[in-house]
Amino acid sequence: MNFQKRTIYLRKEQQRETLLALVRNLPLDDDKPLQVTIEEFRQPRKLDQNALMWAGPLKDISEQGYLEGKRFSEEAWHELFKREFLPEEFDPVLCRDKYKKWEYTPAGDRVMVGSTTMLTTKGFSLYLEQVMAFGANLGVQFHANPNERTS
Repeated sequence: MNFQKRTIYLRKEQQRETLLALVRNLPLDDDKPLQVTIEEFRQPRKLDQNALMWAGPLKDISEQGYLEGKRFSEEAWHELFKREFLPEEFDPVLCRDKYKKWEYTPAGDRVMVGSTTMLTTKGFSLYLEQVMAFGANLGVQFHANPNERTS
């Protein structure tokens, strides 16, 4: 029988008691031992951060930014920024568990599988800072509030 993954957030005594009761009653098995990991909670990125990125910096860069005389869509900029600014390796401060940026296909081609959805709140904030710095270097002026757009 497979053990169903459990996550318990230790905030109050009641959660600690639940955890202790669970540990006391876990099955012991030499052939299929359970693995118990305790770690500090890392806040995943927030959905409003994602909305801010698409309605704000990516839109501003796609409307105002030129690279070698060409303009590009928000999606094209997003792909470039993921390649440039996503962490190369897992970092528990910046990324959620099981993050990886690159994978190889059966043919041996390297493909980017990393996503901004795998960033923590702090990781996504750093990512947005890098995107905005890149845009500023292109001369993009960012809207303070994306809802105040005239277009």
